[in-house]
Amino acid sequence: MAASEENSALFPIFILTIMAIPLVPYTMVKLTGALSKKQRTIHCQCLECDRSGKYKRSLFKKISNFSTWSNLTLVLLWVVMIFLIYYTKNMSREAQVFDPFSILGLEPGVTDSEIKKAYRRLSIQYHPDKNPDPEANKYFVEFISKAYQALTDPVSRENFEKYGHPDGRQGFQMGIALPQFLLDIDGASGGILLLWIVGVCILLPLVIAVIYLSRSSKYTGNYVMHQTLSAYYYLMKPSLAPSKVMEVFTKAAEYMEIPVRRTDDEPLQKLFMSVRSELNLDLKNMKQEQAKFWKQHPAIVKTELLIQAQLTRESGVLSPALQGDFRRVLELAPRLLEELLKMAVIPRTAQGHGWLRPAVGVVELSQCIVQAVPLSARKSSGVSSEGISPFLQLPHFSDAVVKKIARKKVKSFQDLQEMRLEDRSELLTQVAGLSATDVEDIEKVLEMMPSLTVDITCETEGEEGIQEGDIVTLQAWVTLKRPNGLIGALPHAPYFPFHKEENYWILLADSVSNNVWFSQKVSFMDEGGATTAASKAISESMEGSGAGVKETNDAVREAIEKVKGGSRLVMGKLQAPAEGTYNLTCLCLCDTWIGCDKKQALKVKVLKRTRAGTRGMVSDEGAIAEEGMEEEDEIEEEDYDDDYESEYSEDEDEKKDMDEKRGSKKANGSVKQKKESSSEE
Repeated sequence: MAASEENSALFPIFILTIMAIPLVPYTMVKLTGALSKKQRTIHCQCLECDRSGKYKRSLFKKISNFSTWSNLTLVLLWVVMIFLIYYTKNMSREAQVFDPFSILGLEPGVTDSEIKKAYRRLSIQYHPDKNPDPEANKYFVEFISKAYQALTDPVSRENFEKYGHPDGRQGFQMGIALPQFLLDIDGASGGILLLWIVGVCILLPLVIAVIYLSRSSKYTGNYVMHQTLSAYYYLMKPSLAPSKVMEVFTKAAEYMEIPVRRTDDEPLQKLFMSVRSELNLDLKNMKQEQAKFWKQHPAIVKTELLIQAQLTRESGVLSPALQGDFRRVLELAPRLLEELLKMAVIPRTAQGHGWLRPAVGVVELSQCIVQAVPLSARKSSGVSSEGISPFLQLPHFSDAVVKKIARKKVKSFQDLQEMRLEDRSELLTQVAGLSATDVEDIEKVLEMMPSLTVDITCETEGEEGIQEGDIVTLQAWVTLKRPNGLIGALPHAPYFPFHKEENYWILLADSVSNNVWFSQKVSFMDEGGATTAASKAISESMEGSGAGVKETNDAVREAIEKVKGGSRLVMGKLQAPAEGTYNLTCLCLCDTWIGCDKKQALKVKVLKRTRAGTRGMVSDEGAIAEEGMEEEDEIEEEDYDDDYESEYSEDEDEKKDMDEKRGSKKANGSVKQKKESSSEE
């Protein structure tokens, strides 16, 4: 029984060890990630971003950011660990080895008279007749009396001094660190232990596996439902206009799970009247269009109206219940738009190309959602050929301000950016009527806006020119510059309630045929990952071309310097199409900023496929040269036969004899045919 109690006392230590093995490394990873994330968080410093409260570090904000399920679970596990450490420490004090000398307050080797004196002294203090306290009585019986008996008995004292125990040498004992109730319940310890092993070692991992598999079968790696991807794939069309992308975007299965309440009918009706002009309804048949709109699935109607509330900046009129749904819709929007873009550029045609028009529409919708700019503002107007949407993302800008500065021949957003600081400040204060503080905010945002350059090449590695069916290597360096000198930063987005990093999409496309040949996502936030990827890609490319170690190291070093300077390497493979000249366009599209996209023309000439072993187009001179080569080979073979008799010469003679026999047979056959034709006549 004592051994069982001792083993049961080790159970907290066992649990403490099992918890510490995964908990300590996981906590270190979380802390490291939090510190690194805090270091690289660079956001806009304008007043509108400050008023949004998205970047404030107030106590409530810190608590709300910290109060996630993973963080709370981590804290709870650490509380349990601290309790187990405290319990184990106290338990070790209680589970001390029986030492009669220390109990009586004596040193080993004392005489019997000293032992009796110590016993009498402690008896006066703890004996039941002298001290009525039950605890004193228990201590006297279990410790003092037992220690006195162990030291007064010669055999017990000798055993204790030799082996450390009054009963003599003790055998080696082994036990299991499980609580007592699992080991001894009315003789059913075997069954209880078996149930414990089955539950912890079999059932618990099985339940975790079932939960994980059920979730993984429902969601993709980007935490988007498979049902959503299926809907996006089948609803995506090559001629999908940017204004129609919204209809596909709202069909996500995640949005179908947003609750639809009867109390939301009236607020949604009011919101509908506010954003009705942005819903692409036919004004001639407004009643029919409204009825058709409200006949859609209630979740789709609610989602589209909430997105329009973001685009028109009407979220302030939403009820508290709709505010929660509004935040949920915007929280899901970035990842859903990314998957929708992938469904647009996924290979669809026989040549493995995606579709350009819907891809551009998805990026434009993403820009408008992040910047809270209506889609109608992107339409070309008399003020600007690209619309007024780039202006509306600036703080304190409105339609009236855009019209005022347009009178001073500022027709495009690029014109405003290229102005000198003094001229722009004078224009905004004197013409637009903005204050000096407003102008300062605008300058801060303009300093945050990126400027992109793309250097792209397409070639067949190790060969000159590109032929039909070649595997073409695409290499592009995308360089980002900002007036304030930053590279990775968070965009100015005061109306988007969540942190949103800038992402860029490189599309190599043929705008005439609406085909996307190549697509890849680029981020400027992770410099370390970009350095590793660029080094590996350049190293593999140089080694494949047969370059030496020094050349490879120099190329890798140059690539690393480019990455540190704000460039990102994009590399990919694609198959060359049929012969012809293709006027392609390389687009670098930003999913957050409006008016920062970059387009660059690229002409790719694909040559006709020639016979194996040759490259390039075969001209007439080349054909004549090849014939001359064949004649020279025949002359060399004749000279070779004259000088040396081959071991296969007999076979050649036999072949000549066979050819002569075949020729005679053909001649006889032709004679017979002539005779038959003459007889028929």
